Amino acid sequence: MNPPVFRFAPSPTGHLHLGHALSALTNFAAAKAADGRFLLRIEDIDPTRCKPEFEQSIYEDLAWLGLEWETPVRRQSQHYEDYAAALGKLESEGLLYASYETRADLARLITGRDPDGGPRYSREEGLAPAEARSREARGEPYALRLDMQEALSRISIPLFWNESGAKIAAEPARWGDVVLGRKEMPASYHLAVVLDDALQGVTHIVRGKDLYEATAVHRLLQELLGLPAPAYRHHRLLLDVHDKKLSKRDKSTTLRALRADGWTVSDVRQAIGL
Repeated sequence: MNPPVFRFAPSPTGHLHLGHALSALTNFAAAKAADGRFLLRIEDIDPTRCKPEFEQSIYEDLAWLGLEWETPVRRQSQHYEDYAAALGKLESEGLLYASYETRADLARLITGRDPDGGPRYSREEGLAPAEARSREARGEPYALRLDMQEALSRISIPLFWNESGAKIAAEPARWGDVVLGRKEMPASYHLAVVLDDALQGVTHIVRGKDLYEATAVHRLLQELLGLPAPAYRHHRLLLDVHDKKLSKRDKSTTLRALRADGWTVSDVRQAIGL
């Protein structure tokens, strides 16, 4: 029997903070307890936000925490052909279409909200067909969206995921026609993470509760692409003084800064409740 495989997959869009430490240490400990493998993946598919200095910082922070990982590290930017092949498969099966709405269009046209509070897109609420064709002819940016209704019609079994031993019903329709790629980006997070986990043989996905709802979309993509379904566990989130989850966008205090202030690894573990 093959050993279980766990992973930590940060994006190099900023320095790691305590929330990342919780996720990384939890995965590392789970892999050790199960006599499994621990992988590090760099999710650098966004060329505008991902920076080499942040990637180097990830390696330094995780090594300081005492983590060890297999090499070579998978970097998404080196595997665009994998995502293109998956998009090609879905497109050949009539499950993808291009939409040309801007952010302003989405705010104006779309009334429903997805589980994250963003616009729940459907073609019926999008641009008028004539306007969409006009933007296509001008070569404007577009998003490649999954035709959710058509995709669900292709699934003959009930969708669920294994969450810490319990079966959770998956309801991907709540997300609407999700984006799987863009003109300027080879894949969205949803597509890339599902494909990466399958290609790397990841069997156990341990990540924050902020991605709990997204698992429904991931399970649908796994079924459409003929990929295995890992086991999932969504751990607690660390919150700031305003009860918001720690995030790079909000410039939460970084591990790098805490280390410079004299924090030890024991201090970090105590702060995150390990």
